[in-house]
Amino acid sequence: MNTKLVESLVQIILSLSNEERSLLEEKLFYDASYPSTREIMALAQRGGSFDFLDEEPDLYTLEDGEPV
Repeated sequence: MNTKLVESLVQIILSLSNEERSLLEEKLFYDASYPSTREIMALAQRGGSFDFLDEEPDLYTLEDGEPV
């Protein structure tokens, strides 16, 4: 076992910013066999699945309901 390498990696990981750690976790633990939410959204947009909504009237405005 390469203990020095593991210790060096731990030090590097601890020195990363939160954003860099998130990216590292995504690269290490993300199952690439499934499309991401962003990929599904792009596919739906390119495929035109929801184009019919462009013709629908706007039923609600920002003034409707109670603020959250």
